[in-house]
Formats: sequence, structure tokens, C-alpha cells
Amino acid sequence: MIKILSSAQIRELDQFTIDHEPIAAIDLMERACQAFTDWFVARFGKEKRIGIVCGTGNNGGDGLGIARKLTELGYHVNVWEVKGNTESDGYKVNLLRLAPYIKVSEIKVLSPALFKDCDILLDAILGSGLSRPATGLIADVISAINNSLAIRIAVDIASGLPADGSMSGPVVRAHHTVSFQLPKLAFLLPENQDAVGEWHLVDIGLNTEYLESVPCQHFFVTPKSIKEIVRPRGRFSHKGNFGHALLIAGSFGKMGACILAARGALRSGVGLLTVHIPSCGYSILQTSVPEAMASVDPSETNFSAVPNELNYAAIGIGPGLGMDTETINSFAKTTKHFKKPMVIDADGLNILASNPELLSLVPKESILTPHPKEFERLVGKWSDDIDRLTRLKEFSSRHGLIIVLKGAYSAVATPEGDVYFNCSGNPGMATGGSGDVLTGILTGLLAQGYSPKETALLGVYLHGSAGDHFAQERCLESLTASDLVECLPEAFKKLKRA
Repeated sequence: MIKILSSAQIRELDQFTIDHEPIAAIDLMERACQAFTDWFVARFGKEKRIGIVCGTGNNGGDGLGIARKLTELGYHVNVWEVKGNTESDGYKVNLLRLAPYIKVSEIKVLSPALFKDCDILLDAILGSGLSRPATGLIADVISAINNSLAIRIAVDIASGLPADGSMSGPVVRAHHTVSFQLPKLAFLLPENQDAVGEWHLVDIGLNTEYLESVPCQHFFVTPKSIKEIVRPRGRFSHKGNFGHALLIAGSFGKMGACILAARGALRSGVGLLTVHIPSCGYSILQTSVPEAMASVDPSETNFSAVPNELNYAAIGIGPGLGMDTETINSFAKTTKHFKKPMVIDADGLNILASNPELLSLVPKESILTPHPKEFERLVGKWSDDIDRLTRLKEFSSRHGLIIVLKGAYSAVATPEGDVYFNCSGNPGMATGGSGDVLTGILTGLLAQGYSPKETALLGVYLHGSAGDHFAQERCLESLTASDLVECLPEAFKKLKRA
């Protein structure tokens, strides 16, 4: 896992590296400039006309150092500076080092056509030390950068974007952000997508001792960290070793959700699967998912009665279930009598939102998988994405549940207050039935004996990776939920190679 540190912790990490490597601050800045330059040169040719806009702090010092390195490599570079109240030592040194190569132009009065000749604009104005929204000339320069037709690249973080929060003032709308060593929390919040663009990490050799010891509650998942979760199968394994799961899903007109969840569970590797369905779905299930066993509800159309025996390794409940009164009562009885962690999605979440008293019946460490609208029904409206993240952690901790908040960088919150942001997945997965497949995957993994936290991290990653495989081999727009099921084997194979 990659730790996501606060801006204050990142400053401490820089200083710890300076003190313990040891390395001079200007030499660490030089290392950052070289790492950025290496990233840039690998992607853009010397025919591009480069503009770099610098402030007078350390971010500006980075920009000046990058300007020198690109000029030495034969790039055509123009540099502008926006004066601040103070000049950092790094800025002063790199300004002197750049002097033999380029004349730096100070922006005093903004011209609308200032950046018209630039193919690429690098933003190195404010960096991560932002304490208040940009105003005055800096705000005007940010606007001019955004109005440029150039490719916009932020050095470490877009100017105007708080590293630990959401946009609240003028901000550079970067197409790319090249961050030093670690991602910022801001990169993972939906509200900030226009300011971040595609983000990339470059290694600048910050001290690993500090990273290992510093406390942290936010993490970015990596394929290697997920690979460590997967348990190899023994040669003499049999279906009894991989759990018997129960899915309670489907109602009249919504059997598709049930089928998708069942197929997802089977592709996850579960040993046995029983699906509890209304009688109208019996033929559909037996025809569509012959590997699953059927438990038939007395009702023709909906979930009305809890199965007699609940001696399953895991239960998943919710896809296509409906909100009938009988269904709500049967849902409550299931959560009351099943003592192990469950997976709850879709109408299961809607039942909890409309009957919050039932939350106390949900077994501890159960996995809830809301999309943002379902989560809003559970916790109420939020003011911004930081407020949403706070509510996510509070809800998880208060109820002792693992919450998977679905979306780009799906967030897995644990009762301990930690949040893990997933690295896989793509916008093509924003399609009906995708969440049902995830419910099946999670139910199948939980039945196999993975812990609820392991289940959530592994399942969310595999689900996203399956989507990535389809997008890479086919396209984003044509992805369907069934494609996620079919691509799960490739997701497992790719993980083994991580």
C-alpha cells in the first residue's frame, strides 16, 4: 500500500530525508527536478514550445530547475514568474542557476495572449503549501493558464488545489499532475478531477524509514499489495475447501441482477453457491447459472421467507430484491439470525436507509457496497468530498462495518478509521449490473475464508481489473456487466504476474 500523507507530513518527510540521508535541501530539490524532467522527456519531443510559470516558493524553485534541465536538453523554454511575498532559498538558488540560460520574465500586468505561443504550460506557482484561495494577480494568471490551448501540467500539484481537500477558489485545471513520491488525498476526490487530470508519481528518494513509521489513515492500493492477499490452492483441494455461499437476490422483473451476482460469485472461486429466489426466477436461474443450486421462496414474486437453514460460510443480499414489506421483514430476520459478516448491496442498502433501526442487526464487519446516491440515503447530504470522506469513516466506525463507497478510486473504509483507495477500474464500468457482479465477487471471496477487509480489498480490485482488461482489449463504451464476469479470469491471471 502507498501511504497518503497530509501536506504537513510531507513537509516532515522532506525534512527527515534532508536530516537523515543526509542531503542538502537544494540537492533534494534538484533530484525532484530531474525526476520530473525524466518523466517529461519520455513523453514530449523537442519540437514542443514549453512555457513554465513559477511562483517564488519551493514550487517555483522546482519550475526554475526544470526549465534549466529542459533547456540543457535542447527544448525551447520560456519562463515567467509571479512574485510572492517571500522568496524561498530553493527559488533563489535556482534563479541564479537558470540565469546563464534564460531570462525570466516577471508578470506584472497580465496580457490575454501571454501564453498563446506555448504548446505545453508547466504550472509551478503555488505547490502544496497553499493556505488560502488564490487572489489578485495569481488568480488572474491561473485563469490565463486555463484559457490557454496548451497542454497543462502541474508540478507536484495544481496551483490553487489544497493537497488535503477540495477546490474552493481559482485553480489550475491540469491535464496532467506529476507528483513527487506520493499521491495527495486531493487527487482521489471526485470534485477535483478537473484540477488533477491524469496523475503520475515520480520517485525522488524520500526516506523510507519515516514512511514506514509515520501514522496514516489513508492508503492507495497497489497490485503488489493485493497480490499478497491471494491464497494459493493446494493440489488436493476440493469444493468443500472454498466455502458454500448463499445469495438472496432477485424479484419479478429483476432477475438479471440475481444472475449477474451469481455468476460473479462463481467466477470468484467459491466452492458451492446456493441462490435464494422467488419462484418466478427458478427456470431463469437453472437455465442461466447451472452451476448454482436454487433455494425457492414461497412467494412467486419476491423474497418473503428466510431459508430454514443459514449454515453458510457467507451470505450476500440485495441485488434486485425490491422493497416489498415481506422483503423488508425477511431481510431483518436474516440479518438478525446470521451471525457472520454479510455482503449487503442495492435494495439491501435501501432497506437499511429507510429502516435505520435495522443497522443494529447487521453482523459486525459486514461489507456494505453503496454507490454515492445509496450512501447519501444512509448518511445524508454532504457539503463537499472531504465531508463525504469524514461521514464515510464515521459511519464505518460507528456501526463496525466495512463500507465500499463505489466510484473512481472506490474507497474501502474499515471500522478502525482507515480508508483504502482502489487503483483499478475505469469509466466504462458505470453501467447497470456492475455493482451486482461486485456483490457476487465479494460474497464468493468471503465464503472462501478471506477476512472481511481482505475480501473488500481483493474483490474491489479484481472487479476493477476485469473492467480494465475489457477496456484494453475492446473499448470503454461497450463494456457491460456480463463482460466483467467473463474478464475475471484475466484479472486473476494479471494479479499473479504483479
